Amino acid sequence: MTQPRQTIYVAGHRGMVGSAIVRTLLAKGVPAQDIVTRTHAELDLRKQADVQAFIQQQRPAQVYLAAARVGGIHANNTYPADFIYDNLMVQANVINAAHEVGVQKLLFLGSSCIYPRMAAQPMAEDALLTGTLEPTNEPYAIAKIAGIKMCESYNRQHGRDYRSVMPTNLYGPGDNYHPENSHVIPALIRRFHEAKTKNAPEVAIWGSGTPRREFLYVDDMAAVSVFVMNLPQADYQAQTAPMQSHLNVGFGGDVTIAELARAVGEAVGYTGTITFDTSKPDGAPRKWMDSRRLNALGWQAKVDLQAGLRAAYADFVQSHL
Repeated sequence: MTQPRQTIYVAGHRGMVGSAIVRTLLAKGVPAQDIVTRTHAELDLRKQADVQAFIQQQRPAQVYLAAARVGGIHANNTYPADFIYDNLMVQANVINAAHEVGVQKLLFLGSSCIYPRMAAQPMAEDALLTGTLEPTNEPYAIAKIAGIKMCESYNRQHGRDYRSVMPTNLYGPGDNYHPENSHVIPALIRRFHEAKTKNAPEVAIWGSGTPRREFLYVDDMAAVSVFVMNLPQADYQAQTAPMQSHLNVGFGGDVTIAELARAVGEAVGYTGTITFDTSKPDGAPRKWMDSRRLNALGWQAKVDLQAGLRAAYADFVQSHL
């Protein structure tokens, strides 16, 4: 008797993380025809009826919920209504539709911004909801917290196995290099590349360069997403709790912004001077994830910053020039 296809739906497959998850699944031997995707033009995940009809038709065995409206500080601060509305609608529609058709396994991808602005470092999972969020991205953070709590609620009420992973700052192939709406690494890659092509003598970086940040290569994030999705339920539950079910995903160490800038400059091949504009804000002094629960399950990041930055710059040159 032929077994039914065990399809996997990757929501957000054109984004940096979603595309990396697809690459990882294919590399692990999942047949391409068993990976279900839809572009935004084909399926607007903000439209409940359309999402319900799609999930009902496909009936996937697993759902990776990597679709989201994302951006840096400027974008979050400029479009707060878009960030909270779009993310809440996407999450609610996909999670509920998955439950309604009997999808038992779903992985929700969140963000380190769920934690309070002044959380103790490194930020542990139990810091959630213990303090005030960073004001510039509070709407996005609230949406991501709601996603975690939706997964927990469907698990508690309906016995689902919906899991959540909270990555640190991600970078790599498929990143957004928009001059205003990008995150720090793609923004620096673009600035250093432009400075190199113009033979600019110096590049000025905002702030003092002393804040510390953690960065994870996107293919590591994809690998851990597949790892966590397929963990035995007992193993996952051993490192989580019914109302604290998310896992942090970090590299395991952080760097100063000054160290990051020098590393990006080296990867790009910029040989000019790097300066720091101390009249500009630094932001939080440190953001570092406590990933010990994940590490206890047997997973550790593999791609170091230097190798990851070289791959990210190669992607920028190939895809954006």
